[in-house]
Amino acid sequence: MHKDDDFDPEAPLAAAIVDDRSLDMDAFLTAIVRRQQALGLRLRGFLMKRPPRENGCAATMVLVDVNDASEYLVSQPLGSGSRGCRADPAAFARASQVLREALEQAPDLIVSNRFGDLELRRGGFSAELLAAMEHGIPLLTTVAQRNAEAWQQFSGAGRLLPPDEAAVSAWLAAAIALSRASS
Repeated sequence: MHKDDDFDPEAPLAAAIVDDRSLDMDAFLTAIVRRQQALGLRLRGFLMKRPPRENGCAATMVLVDVNDASEYLVSQPLGSGSRGCRADPAAFARASQVLREALEQAPDLIVSNRFGDLELRRGGFSAELLAAMEHGIPLLTTVAQRNAEAWQQFSGAGRLLPPDEAAVSAWLAAAIALSRASS
């Protein structure tokens, strides 16, 4: 992982906060997004919301559009004993329209709640994440520690950030400045 003091402004405009399970990553990313919006930045993408568990079943996964708070249910009810992946590929495909529209809007930052198992298999939001990188739009996501190497391969050596507000803020400021300078 890179520290603030060795930040390379020429590094790719894509970064993933490594989820080392030291904090609630969904809450952490939400707080970062809200602070950036309060600063007046134009953000597009998704945050994850997990409503309370029902009937002993695994938590429901709902993506929330950071622009207009629209919600997209992206999990399948598999039952309380299920160990399989709850992610619903068809629901992710429907939600991906938000990210495709974001590419046309050229926001300051695109946020994706997670680079996860679907993206590892080139599903989920993988096409939209690659398109954001191709368009030179700064991209911020999170990644489980076990998938950090796969993120770097996918993103072309995208930045890995610690779950630290100062490190994420420093990357955001540099990435947005670099993006604006090249526009």
